[in-house]
Amino acid sequence: MSDLLHLSAEIPAEPLAAGLGALRPVRLDARPDAQPHPDLIAGHRILFVMAAPEEYGPALRQRITPLMTGIGPVEAAVVVSAALARLAAKDELPEAIVCLGSAGSRHLEQAGVYQASSVSYRDMDVSALGFPAGITPGLDLPAEVPLPFRIPGIPEARLSSGAAIVSGAGYDPIDADMVDMESFAVCRACLAFGLPMIGLRGISDGAAPLGGYMDWTRYLAEIDGRLAQAVDKLAASVDAILQPGA
Repeated sequence: MSDLLHLSAEIPAEPLAAGLGALRPVRLDARPDAQPHPDLIAGHRILFVMAAPEEYGPALRQRITPLMTGIGPVEAAVVVSAALARLAAKDELPEAIVCLGSAGSRHLEQAGVYQASSVSYRDMDVSALGFPAGITPGLDLPAEVPLPFRIPGIPEARLSSGAAIVSGAGYDPIDADMVDMESFAVCRACLAFGLPMIGLRGISDGAAPLGGYMDWTRYLAEIDGRLAQAVDKLAASVDAILQPGA
């Protein structure tokens, strides 16, 4: 051990430190929106998770205070895992997580809200080594992870997550009903902490190929209202959802 410490002391740290020092992302502890604040929904502590402020409209602002992850699966995994670790350290884990926001779909109703019956990770592909696409080697999970908790009265759809925006012909190889960027990462963090997850997605685009930012934001105001209604439905049935048979 002492020899290793001696050798490590001789390795100059300046190049690495200089390289990292040039990168200055905002630390999570300096971001108020990245601090977990579970909401009390009909007496149950629920942590809501969203990706982008554009999706967090006035109707939702009247009901919830979500953890904001940023865009994509990496940011979602980092922020949610850090938040849950912080809550676990204080013995304050929520009873469940609700991951909500927008999604794309080529055939579902535009601006409609759906709950995810399952979620998959379309970027995971180790098929060149003989593993089925979607399977993470060494992880005992199916390619399509079921989400068994359901809010009554909200239609269900299968969800696929990945790091790329899907548009036009990009839907061709995807057999799920809708696509997003964060839900699988959030689900994976939930599984690591033994927490159930509910996925709610409003369909913002997909009927036609995307032509720019406005094609994503066009329906977000309407989706905000419909997601707020979904939160109200959750509040009305949360006892039965989280404590079936109680």
